[in-house]
Amino acid sequence: MLVSSLLAGAAVMVGFPLSYVYDHFLQLAVGSGLIALFLSILLYIKSLAAPESALAPGGNSGNPLYDFFIGHELNPRIGFFDLKYFCELRPGLIGWCLINICFLVKEQELRGSPSLSLILVCGFQALYVMDALWHEEAILTTMDIVHDGFGFMLAFGDLCWVPFTYSLQGYFLVRHPQELDIPVAVGIVLLNAVGYIVFRESNSQKNTFRRNPADPRVARLETIPTATGKRLLVSGWWGIVRHPNYLGDLIMALAWSLPCGLSNILPYFYVIYFTVLLIHREARDEHQCIKKYGVAWKEYCRRVPYRIFPYIY
Repeated sequence: MLVSSLLAGAAVMVGFPLSYVYDHFLQLAVGSGLIALFLSILLYIKSLAAPESALAPGGNSGNPLYDFFIGHELNPRIGFFDLKYFCELRPGLIGWCLINICFLVKEQELRGSPSLSLILVCGFQALYVMDALWHEEAILTTMDIVHDGFGFMLAFGDLCWVPFTYSLQGYFLVRHPQELDIPVAVGIVLLNAVGYIVFRESNSQKNTFRRNPADPRVARLETIPTATGKRLLVSGWWGIVRHPNYLGDLIMALAWSLPCGLSNILPYFYVIYFTVLLIHREARDEHQCIKKYGVAWKEYCRRVPYRIFPYIY
């Protein structure tokens, strides 16, 4: 991320036409999709020679089209280089920030300086990306890494969908600049801060507990024993809703869209899509957890009835 940022800064200093990315946004998105498709074909061909133990639990259905989409091999590697782990965060998230930098350059060319709205959106999203990269090891316990193979779904999502749809707020603001009053801007910053605190603190609490349940930061939290020998957190952030990290994510997503105003639905595509995605992911999590923890998970659901939104869902 730092190397990419320095290179982008050097490109701006020497006058490299970074606004080209904005001017050819659709062509670059299509090109990225084609690269993801080509990579997926290679991954599927490689997976046909993989041993049974290396195949993904969810991508070994016997249906070639389904396995191609979900991913036949769990963690395809070239030597020690794990392709899925690398693609899960780095190209898409860093590419997302680089695209935003190109939008800032384009708006400076058009209007002399970037607007406060665009600066806020790019700043919020850069914080999110840097947080994800700083805590990269946390993805090792996610469903993408543990359960799903590396096929077209993840390749397209990582290399095309993330950088080119998550940056739609910035793309919109270049063409449709929005004036923000300072009190409104402060309110949006505070909303993003609340979302980030909920997201980061709940994830940190979970990861700390997984690494060392005796850690003083989590040792006093109430838990439920399970048949697997592990314990489920039932207090702290995880006693409010079952997925407080999803709640924080969605609050931040709304804060990224609000600087774009209310005149167009395009900047709100991300928060609408992400809500649907996280509700679907929560349902998948629920299915996996009931299989894994059985009665203990049912007790957890009784103690914590709300899934993502307190008193709503």
